[in-house]
Order: sequence, then structure tokens, then C-alpha cells
Amino acid sequence: MDCMIRKWRISDRERLAEMLNNPKVLDNLRDGLPCPYTPEDGEEYIRSMLAADETKTFAFAITVDDAVIGSIGVFRGENIHSRTAELGYYIGEPYWGKGYAASAVKQVCRYVFDHSDILRIFAEPFAYNAASRRVLEKAGFQLEGTLRSNAVKNGKVLDMTMYALVRE
Repeated sequence: MDCMIRKWRISDRERLAEMLNNPKVLDNLRDGLPCPYTPEDGEEYIRSMLAADETKTFAFAITVDDAVIGSIGVFRGENIHSRTAELGYYIGEPYWGKGYAASAVKQVCRYVFDHSDILRIFAEPFAYNAASRRVLEKAGFQLEGTLRSNAVKNGKVLDMTMYALVRE
């Protein structure tokens, strides 16, 4: 059973809230999400993604049998970085380790390269997040380096890694 990416639907809001109320998921994401995360928060996020400029924001639900299991997005940079974009994603814990994240990353990168002029997609997972790093490697991303003491999460100073995939 493979996953697919698709546009968000307002009806996905409950599944989104369910996934984002898991500390194991949140511990690997950037700060700024409401806690607890409500279905109303999910609806607000979905509406903002559906209204976003489609030349700058490529946001999708990750699904299996049309049920949401995660989220993925590619966000265009600005100014001299306007042809570079940052990738972010997460999968709900029950779906970890099944290859869904790598499949979704491959799908979204193919979509972005086919539907835009973006030349480079990068991701910055926490250095300790071996699973996310492996996802990127399986999707063809190359490790470009370690960003030392690059973030503070849950009161800890953390290294991050820089991975990138360049249009061929």
C-alpha cells in the first residue's frame, strides 16, 4: 500500500489535529504550533494553504487510501533565493517506518520540479533525527553539511543538517 499526496480538504482537520497532538511528532518540528492543536487550528492551517500563492507554496496532505497520515510542503525562498525552496514534512506516528515519508518526498519534489522553475529543494532536519535524515537520503537528497548549534528546541541547543536535491 503506497501513499499519495493531494490537496488539503477542510474535512482533514480532525486527522491533522490528531497527528499534531503527539509530542513525538512535535519534538521533530519547528516551534510555533498551538498546543493543544485543535481541529479549528487544523482548519485555519488548511484554509491558509488552500489560499496560498501556488507559485510559492506547494502544500499537500500525505494520504493512504485517501486518509490523511501526514503533511508535506515546499516553500519558495525570496530575493536571490527565489529559485530555491525549503521542504518540510511529518508523518503520524502509527505510519512511521513504512516508507511513506520517502515516497511523499519523491512525489512532492517531482511535482515542484515539473510545475515550477525551482532549481533546488533543501531540508534541515535536526541532526539527531536519523529517521528523517534517512527519508531524505532515500529520496535522493545529498547531505551538504552540519549546521552546528543552529536551533534551540525544548530548551536544548541542537545541531541541524542541511540536505538538498538539485534539479537535473
